[in-house]
Amino acid sequence: MAKTKIAVAIAILALFPLSCAAARQHGKPAHGDHDGDGTPAVMTVNGFNRGEDGGGAASCDGRFHSDDDLIVALSSRWYAGGKRCGEAIRITANSGRTVRARVVDECDSQGGCRNNIVDSSRAVWKALGLHTDAGEVHVTWSDA
Repeated sequence: MAKTKIAVAIAILALFPLSCAAARQHGKPAHGDHDGDGTPAVMTVNGFNRGEDGGGAASCDGRFHSDDDLIVALSSRWYAGGKRCGEAIRITANSGRTVRARVVDECDSQGGCRNNIVDSSRAVWKALGLHTDAGEVHVTWSDA
């Protein structure tokens, strides 16, 4: 009986660091192909003004925003139930150019948005030296 208790205690102690590591990752971006410079994503262009392709008002503040603002909507898993609302992220294009943008909305993965999207205003594209007619480009992003 005592040997069984000792074996169970050793097993718990051996598994404890793994459970702690998993808990630390909760709510952070999934890094999958992480290359050290950010989380790989696909950046798309979105209109945040009333009547544009972005749909309704931004979910973080219930407002519409100018296309001249450096703002984004993140896929649901990265939006994390609104935990990133108002936070700045750093987006890096393949050219190496970076820009800081503020999270104002969710690109709802249940509503047709893929789970790897950074849906960005025209101002973000311009700051990165990209043309919106490309439709989508591969980028990396990280919390700023």
